[in-house]
Amino acid sequence: MTKSALVVGASGIVGSAIAELLIENGWSVHGLARRPVEQKDVIPVAADLQDAAATAAALKDLKPDAVFITTWARQDTEVENIRVNSAMVRNLLDGLKPSGSVRHVALVTGLKHYLGPFEAYGKGTLPQTPFRESQGRLDIANFYYAQEDEVFAAAKRDGFAWSVHRPHTVIGKAVGNAMNMGTTLAVYATLCRETGRPFRFPGSAAQWNGLTDMTDARQLARQLLWAATTPAAAKEDFNIVNGDVFRWNWMWARIAEWFGLQPASFEGEGLPLEEQMTDDAPLWRQIAEREGLPEPDLSRLASPWHTDADLGRPIEVVTDMSKSRRLGFTAYQATDEAFFDLFERLRADRLIP
Repeated sequence: MTKSALVVGASGIVGSAIAELLIENGWSVHGLARRPVEQKDVIPVAADLQDAAATAAALKDLKPDAVFITTWARQDTEVENIRVNSAMVRNLLDGLKPSGSVRHVALVTGLKHYLGPFEAYGKGTLPQTPFRESQGRLDIANFYYAQEDEVFAAAKRDGFAWSVHRPHTVIGKAVGNAMNMGTTLAVYATLCRETGRPFRFPGSAAQWNGLTDMTDARQLARQLLWAATTPAAAKEDFNIVNGDVFRWNWMWARIAEWFGLQPASFEGEGLPLEEQMTDDAPLWRQIAEREGLPEPDLSRLASPWHTDADLGRPIEVVTDMSKSRRLGFTAYQATDEAFFDLFERLRADRLIP
């Protein structure tokens, strides 16, 4: 490859991490977003992927070797998720077809491949943990499957290699992201410290007591780059997590300690963050004004609904990574340190006081 990449969703948690890693490794990077933000050494490309003609026009002069798809558009129903998100992938790859330059397309999805979409989350017959790629698809409509099918069809047509990457909950920095547990917990801890409210775990007993894992955005970026440059990884789907496992009854105390808090005792059932934080927007604005924080809009930092969905699961969620390990991907990231690194970065960037 000539080390030219197009990162779709470049300003998001995953997109910004892979863009940064590519640049560190000498790649030229174009970053596509509906409304691009300034990112060091990333060449912005503005495009609405739901508009096929506009997407084609925005991409007509690009000749990327590798494409990293790290974005999606949340809709009210899974039927709409499928319609909109499959069209976005199709419009993107159709727009790149005339260049004939693409040699690898990486698609980021997630563990809802095994758990089902939000409206049927964790219901029905689920595969046994740890989740393995060989377990295949659930017998239920899922926009992840529709996105994959668009990539597979375009790869067959245009002759490029592909890889699919399934992280667990991603830890990383992004503002305005719909799925952002790390920043949500940082904001929640800050509010608890400000008000003296108890730092209460919002999830289920299964999550509090059971084993789980997570994915640092930097760990995911490492696997994305590895797969795009490793012939043996072509046309494969991969789980991607940090490599450690933990119980939330341990991690919650670790996070509380970082913020100088005492974790509240767990009484067998958590209080969802959506309920705990429902009236916190004015308070966050006051904190932001007092501390000189650049983002006073709580909704652009915290996504309580998504954190509640993850921490409220009634089942243990553990992910197997043997497939990529056997092929040579050996990176590791401690999850508590991933949280602490994020909190330090949020504080350095003045997103939390």
